[in-house]
Amino acid sequence: MLSKTLETRHLNMIALGGSIGTGMFLTSGVAINQAGPGGALCAYLIISLMVFFLITSLGELSTHMPSTGSFCEYSGLYVNKSYGYAMSINYWFNWAITIAAEISAAVIVIKFWFPQGSDFFFSLIFFIAIVFLNLFSVRVYGEIEWLLSIIKVSIIVIFILLGAFLVFKQPNFGAHNFVLADAPFHNGLKGFFAVFLVAGFAFQGSELIGINSGETKNPSKSIPRAVKNVFWRLLMFYILGTLIISLLIPYTDLAVNGDIKTSPFTIVFSHYISNSLATNILNFVILIAILSAANASMYAATRSLWYMAHSSNAPAIFAKITNYGLPINALIATSLIGSSVFLSSFIGSGLLFNHLLNISSSCGFLAWFGIALSHFMFRRHFIKDVTTLKYRAIWFPFGTIFSMILIAIVILGQGYSLIGNYTNGGFIDAYGSLILFIFLMIYYKYFRKNIYKENKFKAKFDE
Repeated sequence: MLSKTLETRHLNMIALGGSIGTGMFLTSGVAINQAGPGGALCAYLIISLMVFFLITSLGELSTHMPSTGSFCEYSGLYVNKSYGYAMSINYWFNWAITIAAEISAAVIVIKFWFPQGSDFFFSLIFFIAIVFLNLFSVRVYGEIEWLLSIIKVSIIVIFILLGAFLVFKQPNFGAHNFVLADAPFHNGLKGFFAVFLVAGFAFQGSELIGINSGETKNPSKSIPRAVKNVFWRLLMFYILGTLIISLLIPYTDLAVNGDIKTSPFTIVFSHYISNSLATNILNFVILIAILSAANASMYAATRSLWYMAHSSNAPAIFAKITNYGLPINALIATSLIGSSVFLSSFIGSGLLFNHLLNISSSCGFLAWFGIALSHFMFRRHFIKDVTTLKYRAIWFPFGTIFSMILIAIVILGQGYSLIGNYTNGGFIDAYGSLILFIFLMIYYKYFRKNIYKENKFKAKFDE
């Protein structure tokens, strides 16, 4: 079986580190550019409130029944099997695609130094590094992510403190950027809806608390503590970080037609600090942060596929683990999907990144809806005495219902941005994940012939 060697400090940092990467260091600039500083801040605030309710719901479920399958398993148990099947594939695909998105982002960052460098070459180097790091035991993975997450958190804290100092030196504290052109709400409602996907991508990874619960030593104590720590740190980092960037740099300078060229953190340093060494160090840390997020994505996707095989929803070959608890075949299969990053050689890393971001975000919102729905059904039909729960989500059922309604609005509202600007690619970005999810549910319910039944493909697990 999988090794249960992760400690509380690992759980805290893996969930936090998985959420601090491309979303923090790159797409925050896209969000401000597309919706203006006011639109971006409002979107992040609303999404952060929703994520708070979601991870407390997940914390309750994971403390009650720790599982590497996490909410994918809860969806099958508390909603229905077809929903759980679709949720499992959706979540695995989500993280497998996110690997490619993170590596594409890393290529964008490294081109700060090598603007004429080969996308294929950089993608290959980063891809090999991520696969290599995931070949070790979960204990080694936990230590690596713990260290990298400390570096990421440290640089964000330094940026916020330095940025706040620079803001106080600005005329009117930088408020002029909030009234520039059609700011604070650039592109109106269309821009606001578009940024929800960007904000959702930024907070993805906070639900890794659930995935990690299956490899955690003491989940009843570790998970509630991680839920509290992770949310407040994410809220502080994203809201304060976005506010400071907005006050220091005009939203028009953060991207070109929604296409990010470099990190807004690097832009701030380049603009206000003449020391090129400091800017280069910051950009290097950002590169490490993004690769760390790619590492966490590989971990999440691999464990998701292992769970699918373990629960007979994928071929048993993917349930094979090594003597030190590594699901090796699941890692190989996930790596094949993650290798889609090499498409950047043909369509450009920036364009590929935008498509992958939209697809991954849509999958992520579907996964979040599954968390809320599973928790709602669990409370309504599967638990009679809430006092028996070791950890309880607050504000039930308001928080859970609020999350489901908001997620539905975000997913369906993506079509609003297509009005007057319809493209097939835009439609796939907005609704491709939802259509696939519905297809998987119908397939499981009406057409699937139990090809992975235990009596035919019984997984053999290494003890």
